[in-house]
Amino acid sequence: MMQADSRARARKLIKHPDLCQQIINHIKNGWTPEQISHRMIHESASPRVCQETIYRYIYSKEGKRDDLWWYLPTHRVARRPRRGRRCRESKFHRDISILFRPSDVAHRRQFGHWEGDLMLFKQKLGQSNVTTLVERVSRFTVILKNPNKRTKPVMGKIIEAIKDLPLSARKSITFDRGTEFVSWPHLQAKFGTQTCLCDPSSPRQKAQSKTPTDVLGAGSRTNVTSGE
Repeated sequence: MMQADSRARARKLIKHPDLCQQIINHIKNGWTPEQISHRMIHESASPRVCQETIYRYIYSKEGKRDDLWWYLPTHRVARRPRRGRRCRESKFHRDISILFRPSDVAHRRQFGHWEGDLMLFKQKLGQSNVTTLVERVSRFTVILKNPNKRTKPVMGKIIEAIKDLPLSARKSITFDRGTEFVSWPHLQAKFGTQTCLCDPSSPRQKAQSKTPTDVLGAGSRTNVTSGE
């Protein structure tokens, strides 16, 4: 009976190819099944599916053919029992590597692409730190003060800083693979801002963001006086 229910859930997306393709596009853009299903509920979409149906499709024969499992935060080729131990595999996807960044972005020919970095200070100053955001063409720099380096407050400040910009002015942000940036999917899911990631242990691939960080580090390692 449970197997029949599972097959029925997977078939629901097969019966609605437009809806299926829309969900596949969201998954490949960094959305999780939970985010997709909640957005459909919020928009009163019809037809719509729940997150469990999306998961079942991802691990169905059709979903595995497209390697949809890779775009999930856990990157598991086989689904783990829902009550099993939480996986601690990488939160960073292979398809958003800086190596796939368009040439117009890499050569600074298009406005609206940013690089983000986090700067820590001396331990005696506590957990305070700053995030730097640098637009690659204009070199316009935004400095954000954070209470700590946890991903939610750090990414929350970034989202607050860019949310009112037109999409043409916030097309993408490149980060390194620090744990403070693991909430990157929210940028894509909520605002359509694409994310690129440096290769492991290669933060210097973000040449623009490292310049203001180095200047700040050389000139103000003793205190953080900037406002919000």
